[in-house]
Amino acid sequence: MYIGLVWKSVVLYFYMLVMYRMMGKKEIEKLSITDFIVTILMAECAIYSISQEKVSIFNSIIPITALGILQMIISYVSMKSDKFRKIVDGTPSVIIKNGKLIFSTMSKLRYTLDDLVTSLREHGVKSVEEVNYAVLENNGKLSIFPKEVEYPMPIILDGVVQNETLREIGKDEVWLNTVLRQKKLALNEVFYAFYTSKKTFIITRSDLL
Repeated sequence: MYIGLVWKSVVLYFYMLVMYRMMGKKEIEKLSITDFIVTILMAECAIYSISQEKVSIFNSIIPITALGILQMIISYVSMKSDKFRKIVDGTPSVIIKNGKLIFSTMSKLRYTLDDLVTSLREHGVKSVEEVNYAVLENNGKLSIFPKEVEYPMPIILDGVVQNETLREIGKDEVWLNTVLRQKKLALNEVFYAFYTSKKTFIITRSDLL
């Protein structure tokens, strides 16, 4: 009995390790919603055959494999489609801007003042007035940019113009197209571009090679 439990535990440990390597490395605190769901389901699948002496180990391996493949497909499609990524993972949300709370966004996200105060304390921030921008990331972590640090505003993500950001910084697509022309770049050549300290910084797809 005990030998069977040990054998199943060891095999599933190494099998899940291989699956997680295939899905890509991520820190626990940076797991997306889909990563978190898959992690929980994989753990439940592993526990099922370990806890049931007469249940075959393949009753865990098969669903774990299916979940791993599904997550890899979702990750691949998310890299290729900005719209799909937003549907699956959501988008970061600004909840403090220029030292002022955006209550409408907090209410929509069901992010309470207690949650905010706790996160501010963890970052060593005494009050909202000290914050230039605070962004609630997709994984629920709060990123805080003090007033002495200007928040980098993403204006292009994977070749897609972020019109909401352009409105935030008082620019438009005409301005953006002018910047691209000056740098002799087409929109589809840009992987990531952000605006900070009144300057535009661009990372092209060729830079990643």
